[in-house]
Amino acid sequence: MPAKALTGASAQTIVLSILAQGESYGYKIIKRVSQLSGGEVEWSAGSLYTLMHKMKTEGLVESFWVENAGERRRRYYRITAKGSKALEREKKAWMSVHGIFVKLWGMEPEAV
Repeated sequence: MPAKALTGASAQTIVLSILAQGESYGYKIIKRVSQLSGGEVEWSAGSLYTLMHKMKTEGLVESFWVENAGERRRRYYRITAKGSKALEREKKAWMSVHGIFVKLWGMEPEAV
């Protein structure tokens, strides 16, 4: 299981990456992270919603309500133009760090 500090440092980048693939709601984001990590990373709703509020305040995401017949109302999130620019910067930073580890550990980089 990844260290809490590592998943915390990567949480915003992970969420922005998920939202870059399409709008989503909180529970679905939590499930997607669990799926992508093979169950190694489990986020609580409270920690995700705290992050989403921060990202919304910073203008990286926006939210809106959706009501479907027979279902409860859900708050959906989408990435903004500012969020897309931030994601591109964060991708470069994470790839730089990844490159350092690849070199240190003598691993062949995976094709992206």
